[in-house]
Amino acid sequence: MNLITISGPPSSGKTSVILKTISALHQRGLSVGVVKFDCLYTDDDVLYKKSGVPVKKGLSGSLCPDHYFVSNIEEVVQWGKKQNLDVLITESAGLCNRCSPYIKDIKAICVIDNLSGINTPKKIGPMLKSADIVVITKGDIVSQAEREVFASKVHSVNPKAIIMHVNGLTGQGAFELSTLLYDEKEDVETVRGKELRFSMPSALCSYCLGERRIGEDYQMGNVRKMKLGEEDD
Repeated sequence: MNLITISGPPSSGKTSVILKTISALHQRGLSVGVVKFDCLYTDDDVLYKKSGVPVKKGLSGSLCPDHYFVSNIEEVVQWGKKQNLDVLITESAGLCNRCSPYIKDIKAICVIDNLSGINTPKKIGPMLKSADIVVITKGDIVSQAEREVFASKVHSVNPKAIIMHVNGLTGQGAFELSTLLYDEKEDVETVRGKELRFSMPSALCSYCLGERRIGEDYQMGNVRKMKLGEEDD
C-alpha cells in the first residue's frame, strides 16, 4: 500500500483535488481510501462516501490537528491495510501554518491556492517548504501573470518541489498528479519508527494545559515575548 500525505491551509481546495485525483486512480484500477484529519468539524467524509471511497475522519478537538495526526498515523496505516487499499491518502489542514504532518520517505503534497495572497508561500513554513509536490489551485480565477508570479514565489520557498496546477472543479491536471502518486515499489507496511521531516512547534505553556488567566504570573513553560521597547517605535 502506498501512503500519501496531503496538507494545506483551510479552503485551499484539498478535498476537491483529492476527489478528482482519486477518480483518475480508479481509472487505473487502483483502490483508494482517505483519512481526514480536522479540528472541530468536517463533512468532507460525506463527499468521499458519495464517491464510493472508504473514509475515516478524526477530529482533534483541543489538540493541534498535526499532533493528532502523528499520534494516530500508525493505526491509520493498519486500517488502510485491512481495507486492502492500493493507496491511502491522509488529508490534514495546517491551521497554524507552522506544523507539518510529513514523514520521511512518505510522499508529501501541499495544496495552496492562488487567491490566498502573493506572499502566502512565505508564511506557511515547513508544510510548504518540505513538500515533494506543491499543487496550486484556483488558477482559473486569476490571470496568467498572477499564476506565474505565485508559482515563482512557491518555487523560491521550495525549489526542489514539483509544482503543478490542478483545477478542483474541472479536474484539469488531476490525471497528471495521479501519475506521480502510485509506485508499486513504495509499499508501506508500517510507519512505526519513522521520523517526521520537521519537528512540531515547541509549545508546552500554561495555556496549552488549560490556563485562561492573562498575565506573566500565570505564564509558565515555553513563553516567547515580543520586543516592544522604544527603539522599535
